[in-house]
Amino acid sequence: MSGRFVRASKYRHVFGRSTRREQCYDNLRISKNAWDTNLVKVNPKYLAVNWEASGGGAFAVIPLEEKGKLPELLPLFRGHTAPVLDTDWSPFDDDIIASGSDDGKVFLWKVPEGFTLHTDADEPQDVKPVGKLSGHSRKVGHVLFNPAAENVLASSSGDYTVKLWDLEDGKSKLTLKHNDIVQSLSWSANGSMLVTTSRDKKLRFWDVRQEKPAHEVAGHTGAKNSRCQWLGDLDRVVTTGFSRMSERQLGLWDIRNPAKPVGGDFEILDSSSGVGMPFWDDGTQMLYIAGKGDGNIRYSEYANDKFEPLSEYKSSEPQRGLAFMPKRGVNTHENEVMRAYKTVNDAYIEPISFIVPRRSETFQDDIYPPAVGMKPAMSSTDWFEGKTALPPKISMEDVYEGQEPKEIAAEDVPKPTATRSAPAPAPAPAPTPKAEPKFEKPEPTPAAAREVPKMEDNKKSMSDMAAKFADKDAEEDDEEGSTSSFEEVQKPVERPAAVQAARQEVKVGVSDEKTAEAARTSIAAGPKPVNGAAAPTGSVGTAEEGVLASETETSRPTALSKSADELRNQDEKPTEAATQPSVGRSASSAAGGLKDVLQEIRGMLQTQSKQIEQLTNEVAELRTKVGQ
Repeated sequence: MSGRFVRASKYRHVFGRSTRREQCYDNLRISKNAWDTNLVKVNPKYLAVNWEASGGGAFAVIPLEEKGKLPELLPLFRGHTAPVLDTDWSPFDDDIIASGSDDGKVFLWKVPEGFTLHTDADEPQDVKPVGKLSGHSRKVGHVLFNPAAENVLASSSGDYTVKLWDLEDGKSKLTLKHNDIVQSLSWSANGSMLVTTSRDKKLRFWDVRQEKPAHEVAGHTGAKNSRCQWLGDLDRVVTTGFSRMSERQLGLWDIRNPAKPVGGDFEILDSSSGVGMPFWDDGTQMLYIAGKGDGNIRYSEYANDKFEPLSEYKSSEPQRGLAFMPKRGVNTHENEVMRAYKTVNDAYIEPISFIVPRRSETFQDDIYPPAVGMKPAMSSTDWFEGKTALPPKISMEDVYEGQEPKEIAAEDVPKPTATRSAPAPAPAPAPTPKAEPKFEKPEPTPAAAREVPKMEDNKKSMSDMAAKFADKDAEEDDEEGSTSSFEEVQKPVERPAAVQAARQEVKVGVSDEKTAEAARTSIAAGPKPVNGAAAPTGSVGTAEEGVLASETETSRPTALSKSADELRNQDEKPTEAATQPSVGRSASSAAGGLKDVLQEIRGMLQTQSKQIEQLTNEVAELRTKVGQ
C-alpha cells in the first residue's frame, strides 16, 4: 500500500438510482430512425421525444408530472413532412422548442398553456409550429440553442453547413462551411465559439462571428461517428470517438493549443461498438458518458486536466437515446446532482437519478454551487454585433427553499480552472494564548486495590484441589462397573498420560479387594531393610500430605523420590515381599504415578508463585506512583 492514497472528492460515492416501471413514461412509440441523435430532450417542465409517426414527421411533448402508462392517442407536434431528427429546448423559455427534420426545415414550437396528454376528446388536437426557418438544401440533423444569447439557434445540415439563425426575424445571419456532414456540435459557455466534429475526421473550433475556424485539427481516426462537448466555463473540450481498431476513445482538448489532445494521445475506454454520448455537469465538474446500445452510464470527475473515474450506473436495458436535466431542475431535497432520461426498448423512458448519499436533511451548499438560470446575458442583436458575456447564475439554495431564485452575476461566481482539484481543508486558526490558571494538581484516584492471596492460602487451596481430585479418582475406580443415566463430562484438568497408565495398571493388577488391601498394606509398611539400609518410615499418603502442606521445604520431595526409587528397586532385588510379585509391580507403578502427580502439582505451585510475585510487584509500583 506504500505510495497509494485515496483522492479527496465530494462525489466519490455518487450512485445512480433507477425508477420502477410504473413511475416511468410508458406506452411510447419512439422513432426508429437510424440518424445519430439523442432522440430525447428535457427541461424542468417537459420531455420531448422523437415519434414514430406515419404521414410525415412528429415528436411528442410529455409533461414531467404525467408518469405511468400514457394514452394510446397523444397530441403530437406535427408539421414536418419527413421524420424529425433532432429537437432542443430554449434555455431561457421552457415553453419554446426547435426541431430539425429530414425535410430540410427548422421549425419553432410553443407548448400551449395548460398542455396535457389526457383529454376527453376522441382525437386529441395536434400542435402546429409557430415559426419556420428555411435555408438548408438537405436534411437538418442537429439543432442547438445558444447558451448565452437569447433567440440564437445553430442548425447543421447534410449540405455540409452550420447556420446561425436570429429567431427574432427568422433569418440566417452566419454560415459555417464544412467539407463533410457534421456529426455533432457544442457551444462554449459564453456562446462566442462553437466546436464541431465531421465525417471527414476533423475537429474544428469556430469563432462563429468570423465564420471561419480558429483551429482545425485531426480528430478520432475511426470510421464511426464522433461526438464533442464543451466543458462549460472551462477552455476545454471533450470528444468521444473510435480508433482505427474500433476501440472507443476519449479525448480532452485545450482550445488554446489543440494540436494534440491533452496528455499527447486519446484515452482508450473499451472495445464496445456503440457511439459514446458525452454530457457535462458544470456544477460538479463531472462528465457522464453513455454508449448507444449500452445499458451502462459511466461518470468521472474532472481534476488536474484528467478525468478521475468515479463509478458506473449499470443496467441490463440498453439505451438508444439519452437526455440530462438542466441543473435548475434537479431535486435538491434528495441530494440529486443530475437526472438522466433514457429510452428503453423504444417503448418507455426511464428517469435515472444520480445522488450524493448524505444523511443530513438540510441544504448541501458544497455540492450545489450557483447554476445557470433563465435570464440570457444578451439579446440576439447584441450577440450578432459581437458582444460576449456569460449568463447570470442563480442560487440553488433558493431553489431548495422554494423561493424565487436570486441572480448572481457571472463575474461574482468563482470560475473553475483547468487544473481544478478538490479543495484543501482550511487550516485551523491558531489558539489565542491565555494565562494558565493556578490550580492544585488533582491526585489520581487509586484503583480499587485487589486483595492478593497469601502464599500459604494458595498452597492450601492447591492441596485441597489435589485431594478433591484424588477422591474423585478413587470414586470413579470403585464405581467403574456401574452405569449412569448422565452424560460423561470431560474433566477440567487433564492428567498426564503416565498417571493414566499407572492407574490402568493398578486396576489390572489388583483383581479383587483382598489383593488391593494387600497392596495398600505393603505400601504402608514400606520395604524391609536390605543390606543394612533402613526402611523409610511413614506411608505414601503421609508423604503426600507433607509435600502439599509445605512445598517450600525441598527435603520432603527428595525423600519421597528416594522412597519411590526404593519401591521400584524392590521388584528387582529379592526381598521378603517378593512372595507377592503382582502386588509389588502394582505398588511400584502406583508409586511412580504418584510421583508424577506430585511433580505436576509442584510445577503448578511454582508457576502460581511467580505470578503472585509479579502481581505483588505491580501493586507496589502502583502504590509508589499514587504516593508521588
